[in-house]
Amino acid sequence: MSSYDVIVIGSGPGGYVCAIRCAQLGLKTACVEGRETLGGTCLNIGCIPSKALLHASHQLHEAEHNFAKMGLKGKSPSVDWKQMLAYKDDVIGQNTKGIEFLFKKNKIDWLKGWGSIPEKGKVKVGDEVHEAKHIIIASGSEPSSLPGIEIDQKVVVDSEGALSLPKVPKKMVVIGAGVIGLELGSVYSRLGSEVQVIEFLDHITPGMDAEVSRQFQRLLTKQGLGFTLGAAVQKVEATKTKAKVTYKLRKDDSEATVDADVVLVATGRKPYTDGLGLDALGVKMSDRGQIEVDGQYRTSVDGILAIGDAIKGPMLAHKAEDEGMAAAEVVAGKHGHVNYGVIPGVIYTHPEVSTVGETEETLKDAGRAYKVGKFSFMGNGRAKANFAGDGFVKILADKETDRILGAHIIGPMAGDLIHEVCVAMEFGASAEDLALTCHAHPTYSEAVREAALACGDGPIHS
Repeated sequence: MSSYDVIVIGSGPGGYVCAIRCAQLGLKTACVEGRETLGGTCLNIGCIPSKALLHASHQLHEAEHNFAKMGLKGKSPSVDWKQMLAYKDDVIGQNTKGIEFLFKKNKIDWLKGWGSIPEKGKVKVGDEVHEAKHIIIASGSEPSSLPGIEIDQKVVVDSEGALSLPKVPKKMVVIGAGVIGLELGSVYSRLGSEVQVIEFLDHITPGMDAEVSRQFQRLLTKQGLGFTLGAAVQKVEATKTKAKVTYKLRKDDSEATVDADVVLVATGRKPYTDGLGLDALGVKMSDRGQIEVDGQYRTSVDGILAIGDAIKGPMLAHKAEDEGMAAAEVVAGKHGHVNYGVIPGVIYTHPEVSTVGETEETLKDAGRAYKVGKFSFMGNGRAKANFAGDGFVKILADKETDRILGAHIIGPMAGDLIHEVCVAMEFGASAEDLALTCHAHPTYSEAVREAALACGDGPIHS
């Protein structure tokens, strides 16, 4: 029986980062992973492969729509779907091998197999039982479906199946207008599919700033995606090659059906804790199947901690990473901390959408006085030159103190631009602090400065 200071269960972004940080802090560390490769959902069947397909399909979109405007003449490229999937798989391989290298570099043992916790201080992997002073559960999440809908990964797929379809479908129905549905819907729309998104709510991207959400839907509609909002899916009937989706409009209870070659069920994710043996151990769980933890990621059972998608909070890889580092600090006897008020979110469509902190809706609900600084990318020289003038930057600041409370960006490189606001918020900066900071010209980031200026006397280029 091998003995460790820490055994981490799961090698996704939360788990592998946690394991590396534990090792850096001088703890003898092992990580349990049942897949053939490290990296969890994110690197194998989630964030990384979806970004590869988004990048490839965006290049096609640029060639079809913008190359000729810039004097780049010639035949538009054709899609070799098998080669595109091979490119995606190569990207996955590079990333997962990178984690394997980091494990070896940091002397972390990979315990290959699916783990369970037969008793406190012990982790079973296959037939072997290992001892650990601390066990950190980073088992992640899995796609959640709707009642009565069977995922066959051929005609009715979840996010994993959508990343490796044998061919590009002529017609795709996406159930759910959240991040995953809109990103993968965008991929297939650019590749030539007719994409219809069906959403239960009367708006897309639940929880997002409403103004951004409305603009985002307009731009996606312009790109060719269709939307049916306020619709409750009743059933999905699949044959070997086709599917029929029946939905009911909530406003008048009228029923309709739509045919598709592929149905993508993108109705969110749920914690994955099957087979860990948490019930028998007496680990306290929430009604939603999440592991309950305190402010230091400790569960109700001494010596067992949990992080990432398995606990409450947004199911984001970077949130899990931060918790992984914090939990490592905790077991090393230090103080781990995550600032949940400054966790950005990004949708990697084109234009990108990013968000951090409060929305106008949450501030209104809290009765907090605030001001809005807004700037359109149409006033940004770099964006106009690059056919990327759609969208805007919005900064929300406290009306009295000018402290930045949140930011919402829809436009070019939004997922990168949001981070200067994150850093500003981490330091408790005011909008004026950001407005007085020199930004290089011509860059997209000038739009962020202009939005900060708009919280004061006004932007220059608007």
